[in-house]
Amino acid sequence: MYVDAHCHLERDTYGDELEAVIERARAAGLSHFVAVGASGVSAGAREVVALAETHPFVWAAVGIHPHDAGRTSSAHEATVAGLLAHPKVVALGEIGLDYYYDTSPREAQRDLFARLLAVGRDRDVPVMLHVRDAHDDTFALLDRVGLPARGGVVHCFTGGPREAHGYLARGMMLSIPGVVTFRNAGPLREAVAEAPLERLMLETDCPYLAPVPHRGKRNEPSFITATAEAVAALKGMTGAELGEATRRNALRFFGISA
Repeated sequence: MYVDAHCHLERDTYGDELEAVIERARAAGLSHFVAVGASGVSAGAREVVALAETHPFVWAAVGIHPHDAGRTSSAHEATVAGLLAHPKVVALGEIGLDYYYDTSPREAQRDLFARLLAVGRDRDVPVMLHVRDAHDDTFALLDRVGLPARGGVVHCFTGGPREAHGYLARGMMLSIPGVVTFRNAGPLREAVAEAPLERLMLETDCPYLAPVPHRGKRNEPSFITATAEAVAALKGMTGAELGEATRRNALRFFGISA
């Protein structure tokens, strides 16, 4: 069995196929999904909570993506903070820094990230981080603001051993995407091989980053089995064993009953 610890299941992406996508994932052995609503400022958060309400095996993470930091208002932040009390919401995220696209000014990203980290800390809700080309600033903010007692996870972790050590030293989890199957992902594979198994989760980040042999296709949660096989090879396990171990990690971290 598997948990997809970070997937995007918006109707705008999958349309009328959404239920079929979910059913394929269930048939592939997924027991739970953590669907993320962090797009469109707070609109994505409302959509993902509605999805979780209608599917007992779907749980929600709500946040504001750093891409939207430049157009975020206090009302948007209040909407997301309010949704954290919903019984199907298990994390605050994705939140963080993206210096690759720089869609929003970096100062606005840092300010929003600090405010949302403080919300997560004050509410003691696990935080789910988006970090791209911004690890050092992320470390600095984590050290200044602090993590919730329940900790945090770096979603779609694609760094190497240095970056992995920085997050692990701060007590965080690493969520591994299909990028681990890519030919040029040597540093990521090295980091995954070194990381303690109990600190790893699996995710698709669908509809993005489909793993080999599906690369180039629209990603979906059922493809997580390919990522499990790749990580399992690094850990000397079978894909099913790795899937079950990371499933237990995810359920424990998010506070989801099996």
